[in-house]
Amino acid sequence: PHTDMADFREVFAKAKHIAIITGAGVSAESGVPTFRGAGGFWRKWQAQELATPGAFARNPSRVWEFYHYRREVMLSKEPNPAHLAIAECERRLSKQGRRVVVITQNIDELHRKAGTKHLLEIHGSLFKTRCTNCGNVSANYKSPICPALAGKGAPDPETEDASIPVEDLPQCEEDGCNGLLRPHVVWFGEALDPDILTKVEKELDICDLCLVVGTSSVVYPAAMFAPQVSARGVPVAEFNMEATPATDRFRFHFPGPCGTTLPPALARHETEIIS
Repeated sequence: PHTDMADFREVFAKAKHIAIITGAGVSAESGVPTFRGAGGFWRKWQAQELATPGAFARNPSRVWEFYHYRREVMLSKEPNPAHLAIAECERRLSKQGRRVVVITQNIDELHRKAGTKHLLEIHGSLFKTRCTNCGNVSANYKSPICPALAGKGAPDPETEDASIPVEDLPQCEEDGCNGLLRPHVVWFGEALDPDILTKVEKELDICDLCLVVGTSSVVYPAAMFAPQVSARGVPVAEFNMEATPATDRFRFHFPGPCGTTLPPALARHETEIIS
């Protein structure tokens, strides 16, 4: 792959449908813990041990403590220059009749906070809940999410489990339901929402430029999205700290922090007509 920014900028200037696939690397620069790799522990568990249907069935209190901690951390974080560059690019290009869609694996809503409108969150959101009884999904930005979780969720390995009774954990507020809520995120061992996947496929089928930003390209099925686009001859540009297993399939690769490499890549091109 090339690292020639001028070449990329020429392709970018002509693109009408841009798909931007983002992963944890975009949010890491906002100080969001990634939970993959070395520092990926909460207390003595790795995220993979807590983010499963089985873990929630066995110990909903512990899993809610973990997600309450993550929600509280996220409420204090702000979008970084990479999020802002993507949102600004979408706004600017939409005035020119061009489309930008963001397909993200992140559940932190920082793209939304930055102002991105056309967003497909394939792994769900920390700020949505789903009822285990009636299935209702709703946005929820309460802090704390329920009184029993106030002050709970400390990540220190010495912290004792809060062992909150199920009836004091977040409950459904739909008429007369009172079912136990769970985070509306895709857990390990769960399938992605087929409706969202259908929308993603449509976007990937029509895009004429694809950016892969801050993702290791190892989590499936998202790891297949960009190689699929590249296979039909569409230019793909990867912005990541280092090369990934998919790098060789792409036309461009720009190493380094996304907050540094992305803003100049997405800035206004001199050939753009700004009305």
